[in-house]
Amino acid sequence: MDQQEIKVKERYTGTVLKTTLQGALVDIGSEIPAFIHISQAVKKDKPKAQINSIEEILEKGQKLDFWVKRIRKDRIELTMKEPLAMEWREIKPGMTIKGQVVRLETFGAFVEIGAERPGLIHISELSHSYVRSPGEVVREGDEVEAKVLEVNRRKKQIKLSIKALQELPESLQPQQSSKKREVEEPQEPELTAMEIAMRQAMEKAENNQSSDSEKKSRKNKETPIEQEDLLSRTLENKIGQKS
Repeated sequence: MDQQEIKVKERYTGTVLKTTLQGALVDIGSEIPAFIHISQAVKKDKPKAQINSIEEILEKGQKLDFWVKRIRKDRIELTMKEPLAMEWREIKPGMTIKGQVVRLETFGAFVEIGAERPGLIHISELSHSYVRSPGEVVREGDEVEAKVLEVNRRKKQIKLSIKALQELPESLQPQQSSKKREVEEPQEPELTAMEIAMRQAMEKAENNQSSDSEKKSRKNKETPIEQEDLLSRTLENKIGQKS
């Protein structure tokens, strides 16, 4: 089997070739040797039992199922522990995952996603609408799709959300501001060359009419003054003749 055909987390049936203090060499049909470390060996009846010697579990010529843990240039590392579907390093905020609801609590629902720990969908993340209890939205055994909100490996916490993948109802959408609701005033249509010439002519006529009115107004204002000057000069001439 070509090394490129070997996939991490894939299960292969192998034959134990040799046991050592550190582990065992296993033939899984690959071009390069496959090795299982003693720390990756488990007893079927007691998975958490401590193993002091690989020979407590494996012996030469034995055929068992192994999973590929890591692929290196010179060897393939195996494990008897079934790998998690989702490793911590593979879980990223923003990604969408599928899982099964395994437990309901008053504060939310736990979802098995194939990781070390189930993810939690808080009651506030189940729906955009008000939810009194998680059972109103999901039940144990339901298959759900959720978005990863936060991953905290130190606290072993995975926060999920169902409503993050749902559209916000129109009733909950923020209303547009009054400025955006205002209807824009229609723009004046573009004028043709004829219409522009007519408009300029009308504006010129209005300006001329306004100029004539101003001249008449100034003339009416100046007439009393001129009459007064004429009367004053006439009186002066008469007084000069008498003297």
